[in-house]
Amino acid sequence: MVTTRAGLIALAGRPNVGKSTLVNAIVGSKVAIVSDKPQTTRRAIRGVVSRPDAQLVLTDLPGVQKPLDSLTERMQRRVERELAETDVALMVLNAEQGVGPGDRWIANALKNAPCPVVIAVNKVDRLDRAHIVAALEAAGELGVADEIFPISARKGTGVEALADHLFSLMPDSPFLFDASESSDLSPYVHLAELVREQILRRTFQEVPHAVEVVVEEVEDDREDLTVVHARAWVETESQKGILVGAGGKMIRAIGTGARKELERELGTKVHLDLIVRVRRGWRGDEGLLDRLGFDN
Repeated sequence: MVTTRAGLIALAGRPNVGKSTLVNAIVGSKVAIVSDKPQTTRRAIRGVVSRPDAQLVLTDLPGVQKPLDSLTERMQRRVERELAETDVALMVLNAEQGVGPGDRWIANALKNAPCPVVIAVNKVDRLDRAHIVAALEAAGELGVADEIFPISARKGTGVEALADHLFSLMPDSPFLFDASESSDLSPYVHLAELVREQILRRTFQEVPHAVEVVVEEVEDDREDLTVVHARAWVETESQKGILVGAGGKMIRAIGTGARKELERELGTKVHLDLIVRVRRGWRGDEGLLDRLGFDN
């Protein structure tokens, strides 16, 4: 009888250190959206990567942060639960920014974790050798991990060695997901996230944090065309105005970018029906957060 190994790996780190990019790099496909905006990741997205005898289930946790509203409170509670239940904690640092107070706070929380802790020092492709060495030394001084890996999630440098090490830490276990799966996101949520990614890339100030996208229906009656009906929720009329743009210019640009991502994902031509709606205070609406799938 063939023995298999499988386990959960929780990625911890400050917002915008590259956790989503790293999950995508290890999985080998896009399961988490990527943006330079903090709070891009709101759900604990699981990426699944399987080898013949082992499986990694990577949880891209929301960036650790001080809770500001019901949404971020739920995000923070999810972080704490995931870390308590994981088999390995993978702390991700930004080599470019160096180790800061937020990193030290996370490292201190991980010191009592009942599981192995690994550190990935990301974005080393942007530094020279001397600065890489300094970043690795700073990571070691946190005193939380036995293994530290310099990587570039964007370019893939060092990612395979990191994945090999993570596979070696997995406990004996049946596979947690089918070997053909790459994520646990529902299809509708995944499509909605691809649309939200395009909004994040084009908007600034308060708008990225105030937007949530919901895919309400997908029509695939024709083999050569899929119709996706999506709604972008914002909290104020002024945010809606920014998202729509003068003469509808912004929403058209968002729609064009999102349609290309959806077509890449679905493998068909896509007609995207994207409408912006105002729902005041949605981030504090417990009932709506329940319906949107944010765990309490």
